[in-house]
Amino acid sequence: MVGGWSVYMILTSDGSLYTGISTDVPRRFLQHQNGRGAKYFHSKRRPEQIVYCEPNHDRSSASRREAAIKKLPRREKLRLADTFSDSPPPDHSRIKNDDY
Repeated sequence: MVGGWSVYMILTSDGSLYTGISTDVPRRFLQHQNGRGAKYFHSKRRPEQIVYCEPNHDRSSASRREAAIKKLPRREKLRLADTFSDSPPPDHSRIKNDDY
């Protein structure tokens, strides 16, 4: 079933990748930037760039896909980010290379 939910990844100021789901990714990104929502961004870590977005999910499939992406090794998450064509490629020099 096609729905209005998307799975997204955000590159953060400390080089980590955050994965979440939303019905409006740009709005959710702004919420993250303003410190609302995920506790992941309540410390000094700041969202910098949406590096991946996978649309056309229903709530259930988006949640399952989010869980699957969170289990991926970092190098696989970076490969996903490289496939995202709606923005410039992520600056891999800012991403921690723990899994390389």
